[in-house]
Amino acid sequence: MDKVTLPKRFYKQANVVEEAQGFAILLDGRPIKTPAKTALCVPTRSLAEAIAAEWERQGKTLDLQGMTLTRLANVAIDRTPETRDELAEELTRYAGTDVTCYLAEAPAELQARQEAAWKPWRDWAGKELGVVLVPVIGLMASPQPEASLQAVRAHAVTLDDFRLTALTWACSLFGSAVLALAIEQGVVSADIALAASCVDEDWQSEQWGEDEEAMAVRAARKQDAESLQLWFEALH
Repeated sequence: MDKVTLPKRFYKQANVVEEAQGFAILLDGRPIKTPAKTALCVPTRSLAEAIAAEWERQGKTLDLQGMTLTRLANVAIDRTPETRDELAEELTRYAGTDVTCYLAEAPAELQARQEAAWKPWRDWAGKELGVVLVPVIGLMASPQPEASLQAVRAHAVTLDDFRLTALTWACSLFGSAVLALAIEQGVVSADIALAASCVDEDWQSEQWGEDEEAMAVRAARKQDAESLQLWFEALH
């Protein structure tokens, strides 16, 4: 496998300035540009400072793939404005196959653990957002109420581009619209949501032991969850 050559750090300092459209991140006084050559400008100072901190933490080379907040901001600025309807539809698909709705047939201990982790958030989504999802036993797909899917879509289109971008990413990270919505609304932390989404994985690890690859994937997901938490806190 060819070794990846990381770009060299070309700046000394990253800082934030307030502009008419929000808060821009500068490198040695020059604005960062998105891949589409738009100035990287975000709606809150807290988020801008978190992104600037990503650039400040870089060493002699730039780990662009590891700069999660910067990559999310690029998507929110360059892509989300033109794909809002598609993202809202993607959220409804996750709701239609939400991981929190699929309970194990057996053993009973696993099913009990799943319900302890998932039912509170299904109940919350139904009460607060009108997203009532019906759990099923086993892996056979079961249609969810159309009104609930419409409620997910209706909520998604009310969000600004930065919240919608992160909400969609959270769905893919957790396999759950319910858990993603709970994070976006600030009623659950991303680490708790990650643990809830990994109930089945943790059960399997307890039965058969952990392998290095699975542990590495989990560690990467944990880092992503931490970035997601920071993103929403900074937006609030």
